[in-house]
Amino acid sequence: MLETGIPKIDEFLGGGIPDGKSLVYYIQPGVEGEVFGLQTVYTSLKSAKTVVYVASSTCPDNIKGQFAQFGWDIDIFKDRFFLVDAYNSLIRAPSKEKYVVSNPENIEDLSKIIIDAMKELPPSTIVFGSLSTILDLCGEKETIEAIRNWNKYAILHDHTMIYNFTVWPYSQETLDSIKKELFNAVIAVGGIADRVIFGQYYWILRSDWIKESRKSMLKSDWTKESRKSMLFRVSRPGGITLFIPKILITGAFFAGKSTFLHALSTQSVSVDRIGTTIAIERCHVEYKGFSADLFGTSGQERFTPIIKLLSGESMGVFLILDSSNPQDFIHAKEILQITKSYGLPYIVIANKQDLQEALTPEEIRKHLGLGKDIPVIPAVAKDKIGIFEAFEILIDKITGGI
Repeated sequence: MLETGIPKIDEFLGGGIPDGKSLVYYIQPGVEGEVFGLQTVYTSLKSAKTVVYVASSTCPDNIKGQFAQFGWDIDIFKDRFFLVDAYNSLIRAPSKEKYVVSNPENIEDLSKIIIDAMKELPPSTIVFGSLSTILDLCGEKETIEAIRNWNKYAILHDHTMIYNFTVWPYSQETLDSIKKELFNAVIAVGGIADRVIFGQYYWILRSDWIKESRKSMLKSDWTKESRKSMLFRVSRPGGITLFIPKILITGAFFAGKSTFLHALSTQSVSVDRIGTTIAIERCHVEYKGFSADLFGTSGQERFTPIIKLLSGESMGVFLILDSSNPQDFIHAKEILQITKSYGLPYIVIANKQDLQEALTPEEIRKHLGLGKDIPVIPAVAKDKIGIFEAFEILIDKITGGI
């Protein structure tokens, strides 16, 4: 089983990609998609697998430089990392790689080198840096037929095939073959745009091995979950991280919202007076492959319109409670009704659990009339107890966790 190393993808694929299977990253133009193949390569190398990378759109030295930009040292894996040079011959430049395609515009020459590598090497991860470039150089029909042969050979010899494909205006027949027929799994990578790309996302478009076994392996419904799109950012160094653009932190006055927010991140900006936030506080969190912006609101009732405004733009909610002050639970319930009206996933943080008079999470659940499906997390924000566990739980709810 090959792990991609891309947040949530391996979970949604039931652990990764089985031996002999093929997967294509189906990337819309303008989106930074090449990193998907690169991150899969690096994850595979770290897992002690042999990797073959087909370089067709740039020279091998540039490929190695791209890994370095993300902070991934591939030199330590040089005994298991092989490049098929399908570029230097185009510009009549020498190559120092073991596998060199003499004429990259001839699909037979390319296929011979790829099959030679697959014959000589143990079960490997074969990654195509740009399938689109091969289509452009060798022709659509010829390349489609070659892909069928490569994937058949992979099945026989337990190679795992990964393709980066940019969706340029090819024939509908070619696009349908790539999207619906040629590969065992398709990961769609797209962008939210208005003149320029300002958001990027991915989701599992289909996967034949998960479609058959999803219900027996996982609790959630496969069709619903596999279509859930994941917003992402590309960091240098770092690679792909899931991006949650707005999480709301709210609650009653002096519940510990700012303390909770600062405990998650030291990068924060607030508008405050005498130590009390009077409007909005913001922070950024990087944690376990996730990137999130959090917005904290004041607990005073006059700021309720701000809570409504932020709720309409948020993807999830932390409701912070002072466990030792049940008098504030009435206002907390009012805030909860506002956020619930937007259908947002939320969890309750039972803060100040270190105080002797603090109510237990179950007592708080009864006070608020919450069902068992709503997490109530015990926490001591000032000591960073329970906050990262709570963050993981809410992220899991936002991303359709299993």
